Amino acid sequence: MSELNGRVALVTGAAAKRSMGRAIAVQLAGDGADVAVADKSAVPRSIWPGDEDWKGLEAVVEEIEGRGRKGLALTCDVSRSAEVDVMVARTLEEFGKIDILVHCVGIRGPVPVPVVELDEATWRMLLDVNLTGVFLVAKAVARTMIAQPEGKKIVLISSMAGVGPYPGGAGYCASKHGLLGLMKTLARELAPYRINVNAVNPGGFDTNFRDESLVKQAKDRGMTVEESLKTPPAGPTGQAGPPPIPLGRLGTPQDVADLVSFLVSDRAKYITGEDINLSGGAD
Repeated sequence: MSELNGRVALVTGAAAKRSMGRAIAVQLAGDGADVAVADKSAVPRSIWPGDEDWKGLEAVVEEIEGRGRKGLALTCDVSRSAEVDVMVARTLEEFGKIDILVHCVGIRGPVPVPVVELDEATWRMLLDVNLTGVFLVAKAVARTMIAQPEGKKIVLISSMAGVGPYPGGAGYCASKHGLLGLMKTLARELAPYRINVNAVNPGGFDTNFRDESLVKQAKDRGMTVEESLKTPPAGPTGQAGPPPIPLGRLGTPQDVADLVSFLVSDRAKYITGEDINLSGGAD
């Protein structure tokens, strides 16, 4: 399949081995695109046994090149406009254009923390990365797209927390609600240029995004992380098992990569301003 031959994609949040960004980048390369991949850290930490030798962005570029496409690894703190500008400039320098932006960067912060106990520093950190970061990246990339707009695509990775808030997640939920508002506004503004802007709302996914929560869970259970990963805690019925998701499992990075592959293709050229739930049927 080579629907994206001749196109260039920029995928942020792609360094972690179990990340959505990595899966998306490799999928888009398989679809025919050259891909620049970016993250704050070139080689992020992972709690999972077997990830010790993972080479981060370097490994993702190798996977992209293994599919016959060109890759580029970049480090960028998306909450800093100067670094975002450099990321975009380096991508343009290498490839000459950006046809596709898939923004996957996000942080969850400590959960659950009630609003009355949430400190201002954590609140600001969540909004800086999850909302201001989206604004800075989308703004910088959209400016380059407007000059040659036909067929350009932007996909923002949000969360089911952006449509269904939960107690103890105020900062994260607020940032994702804001992301969806920004996406819908941007979609309206870029529609005259035939630039499509959409978002994906993942539910429970088995990615490195859960690492911080899993470390806390292990500590609360008095176990090492490795022990806790091997012995999932009992569910509401007292039995260990899959999460309460109608399809009976957590999502995988490839699940979101498959949806993004469609959204950035010509098959989705009449879809814009939409946020699509990807939750295995969970509310």
